[in-house]
Amino acid sequence: MDTFTAIAERRAVKHYDPSFVLPVADEKKLFEHLLLAPTSFNIQNWRFVVVRDPAQKKAVRAAAWNQAQIEEAQLTVVICGDLKAWDKSPERYWRNSPPATQEMLVPMIRQFYSNAGPQVERDEVMRSAGIAGQTLMLAAKSLGYDSCPMIGFDPVAVGKLIDLPADHVIGMIVVVGKALKPAHPRGGQLAMDEVIFTDRFPE
Repeated sequence: MDTFTAIAERRAVKHYDPSFVLPVADEKKLFEHLLLAPTSFNIQNWRFVVVRDPAQKKAVRAAAWNQAQIEEAQLTVVICGDLKAWDKSPERYWRNSPPATQEMLVPMIRQFYSNAGPQVERDEVMRSAGIAGQTLMLAAKSLGYDSCPMIGFDPVAVGKLIDLPADHVIGMIVVVGKALKPAHPRGGQLAMDEVIFTDRFPE
């Protein structure tokens, strides 16, 4: 499936066939491409908890307003972010680059984030989580699967269930699987001139 078709056909599907078995090769391909999602300074600050254990899925479902897709979809991925990824051996993020590139960029990472403050750290994590979530959903659609991005859950409760480290936060949950029922028709898109402006917002 081409990219434009995947974008047009991707929908938030709520009902999945729990009997479907996701091929191992497809799961591997999804995660390989998920890890290509861009991050600022290539700090790769996203972290992904794949909930597989049935009891754990049931517990996460309870913390997510009892939404069935948590249990019924083939993949339940809690997309998290490491707020301090920038300060954890940042030379790793550029280890395959020429020495001159490493010498320029690695110090810049620490210089920028050490002065930026906690709000920027959190903003970076949420941006990265959002891009990763969309990457996962489009990759899934390209392989013929459906998905659903979810913010309807108690992040504190889910954090406890997955042993979320203190310097991490949860961005969203994305489920992927074989749709049992299609999504509802699109509710209505705003016109381009309501959301796309040239140079500045209109008066």
